[in-house]
Amino acid sequence: MQKSKIALGALGAAALGNAVHAALYRPKKETLPALPQEDVNVDRYRAHLSRAIQIKTISNRDPDKVDWDAFKQLRDFFDEAYPLVAKHLTREIVPPSNLVYHWKGTRPDLDPIALLGHQDVVPVSAGTEGDWTHPPFDGVDDGEFIWGRGALDMKNHVVCVLEAVESLLEDGFTPERDVYLLFGDNEEIVANEFNGARDIMRYLRDRGVHLDCVLDEGGAMLPVHVPGVLNHKYLAGVGVAEKGFIDIEIAVNAKGGHSSQPPKHSAVGVLANVIRDLENHQFKASLNTNMKALITAVGKNCTYPVRLVTCNLPLLYPVLLQVAKMIPPAACMVRTTTGVTMTQGSPQSNVLPQRASITVNFRAMPGVTTEDIVNHIKKAVRNKHIEINVLNSKEASRFSPTDARAYKIIERLCRQIEPNAIVAPYLVMGGTDACNYEPICENIYRYAPFRAGAELLLCTHGTNERVPVSTLADALRFFKNYVRECSAE
Repeated sequence: MQKSKIALGALGAAALGNAVHAALYRPKKETLPALPQEDVNVDRYRAHLSRAIQIKTISNRDPDKVDWDAFKQLRDFFDEAYPLVAKHLTREIVPPSNLVYHWKGTRPDLDPIALLGHQDVVPVSAGTEGDWTHPPFDGVDDGEFIWGRGALDMKNHVVCVLEAVESLLEDGFTPERDVYLLFGDNEEIVANEFNGARDIMRYLRDRGVHLDCVLDEGGAMLPVHVPGVLNHKYLAGVGVAEKGFIDIEIAVNAKGGHSSQPPKHSAVGVLANVIRDLENHQFKASLNTNMKALITAVGKNCTYPVRLVTCNLPLLYPVLLQVAKMIPPAACMVRTTTGVTMTQGSPQSNVLPQRASITVNFRAMPGVTTEDIVNHIKKAVRNKHIEINVLNSKEASRFSPTDARAYKIIERLCRQIEPNAIVAPYLVMGGTDACNYEPICENIYRYAPFRAGAELLLCTHGTNERVPVSTLADALRFFKNYVRECSAE
């Protein structure tokens, strides 16, 4: 009986302790002044974004198939639309059409800052043009949205940066640090032999430029509302790294012949076992420091009853990891992914293939190299006679620090614009131009200050891409203040 009372007492004390812990497990209270509601010329921004969308700067893996005149039209439009930028910033063209704007500051002894963007957009899939509410290259502004290819990826961002700089020049502002605006011409072509951002980086490196910080596209201000769990919050994810992109062809050879006399397993049948081996032997999953920081930030913002659980997140990490591995949108955040995307075999139905192949797209976690992936394939696939050919490869980036000056400025500006924002570092699943600047910069961040729900973000590269008009003013204020503060000593 006495032991039972002691056990019950210990349980009660533990429950009380957990309740107190949950009550204290919440974001640090810090009242920040709202950003000054300074006048920004949203009407001009809207008009210029609509016009930029109308210029079809579509990239292609084959440079000979790109309409480079469209890129000239875009930069000529920038000169016309932003006369103060054209007057006070020098502009260089890194061939074929990459843009380097340089705004000289008053302190050449300080490392410059850079704001990135890309001019190119993806094509509209043939046959889907009629599915759009408004034609994809008309740049229609219906008062609620601006529609068209590039409205979210990422002419909204590029035009916003130029608008912010033009506005600062109108205000008579001069930065202390030099400011670079770096707009690549083929970001949408992943792992390309010809890479515009890499060429810009080399151009700067050859001139002895070392950047204090880089800001590119990445996370957005994403509304999050789970009634009773996470009420009316915004998740502002600041990308501090991005995954790698590796395409690998795996092939098997066979005798081939007439399909009327098939063997037990054709080359395609043999290849099926290769696919099964790859999919059954996934890369090891883990929660990195930044992923834990994101989970913790969300957990602290949950309602009190839910925090009784989330305050014990460190104890629950093994469970969370197992659950994440079973959900594809979560699994991609905790491990290198394996996606079998293409197959090739016989040229026609009555011919047995002499060679069959698959293309596998791997999205590598930071720290996992192309060589690691090739070794993983050799280990996972039982058939040791396969051919392995690396087709395209872009290594994962390194992680940027979250205690750097630039990150703290981004974090604070997000919270000043939206007091209900949860700001946390995260790993970008796709690719950006930012990783190309690692040789000349240690502080690289990926964040676009636009409010956009999941439904809108899913339209990126798809039908009915559009940006809400309501988000444009805050985005302009973000960039104006970011340049002001980040370019200071």
